[in-house]
Amino acid sequence: MTSIIIDDEETARTILGQLCSNINGLDVIDEFSNAMDAIKFLNKNEIDLIFLDIHMPDFTGFDFIQTLKNPPKIILITSDKNFAIEAFEYECIVDYLVKPLSLPRFIKAINKAKSFKIESQETSTTSPNINVSSDRELFVNIDRRLIKIDIPTIKLIEAKGDYILLKTDSQNYTVHSTLKKIVEKLPDSQFLKVHRSYVINTSKIIDIEDNSVLIDRDVIPVSRSNRPELMRRLNLL
Repeated sequence: MTSIIIDDEETARTILGQLCSNINGLDVIDEFSNAMDAIKFLNKNEIDLIFLDIHMPDFTGFDFIQTLKNPPKIILITSDKNFAIEAFEYECIVDYLVKPLSLPRFIKAINKAKSFKIESQETSTTSPNINVSSDRELFVNIDRRLIKIDIPTIKLIEAKGDYILLKTDSQNYTVHSTLKKIVEKLPDSQFLKVHRSYVINTSKIIDIEDNSVLIDRDVIPVSRSNRPELMRRLNLL
């Protein structure tokens, strides 16, 4: 399993490198003191795992993740316990390690990353809980019932842990799935991921102000990385 280390502290990178040397089959290809150099590397290289610090100058670990179209598995390394809940909203994050690191806990995180890698290779890209029957409708599995939803009526989808909240013009549905899986089944021309936790139907936008959009009565945050694409899609006068 190939990996890279991203941490602005040289001591932290050294400790991580030493821990990695104790794991058979784990190769550290490179290490970076800032996110921008890591992004340049990833644009030309594919790896299996990233060890990522959250707090870095000018560019946080979460900012870094949002720049990646197809992120590999990520283990967050930080001295801050306060971002654990936010971290696991990202499908690519497999573990959250708090400094100082211990070898037993580090090995446990690596085993998680390995199991996720195997699971992603064996699991089909389709979701058993969401099935598309045409370009205008999909079926969601709720309490062992397949419920048809007209795609144009979908206003927004919000990630809630292992579930998504799917809001339509007439009703809301909670489905055991991920944003990534449902986005794959929706037309790109109509739907856009504007935040790590939200996908919106751009035709349902009522108002845009600063870093948020209004859809019906819901105010949806728009991340800095997704705002340019949103503005590009709008028919501006």
